[in-house]
Amino acid sequence: MAANQHTVNSNAVAAAQAQQHAVNQDAIAAMTLSTVQQALNYADDRKVKLRGYVVKAIGDEKYQFRDQTGTITVDIDDELWQGRAISANTPITIWGEVDIDYKPMKRVEIDVDGVQF
Repeated sequence: MAANQHTVNSNAVAAAQAQQHAVNQDAIAAMTLSTVQQALNYADDRKVKLRGYVVKAIGDEKYQFRDQTGTITVDIDDELWQGRAISANTPITIWGEVDIDYKPMKRVEIDVDGVQF
């Protein structure tokens, strides 16, 4: 009985995760694609979706991201890479929110919530 209950629970968890993934993908697909140049001028905490390239690792989960309009620092948690290795020539889409810090001077980054390869 315990093994059967585990199977049912595992199936329920898998179904919930699949549904959450589908909802998240639908929400991301509905977001308008922005450029780095636009993101640099957005307000703090604004949701953003960018398509481009990670061209350099800066350290501590921070990277330099580039599109045709410029570069911006992005903060991508290690688990969002899903174990994939990419190069500076691998196009990706990222989504997250603008993070502005004013001390000691204005710095704009993207706090990334997801990566699509």
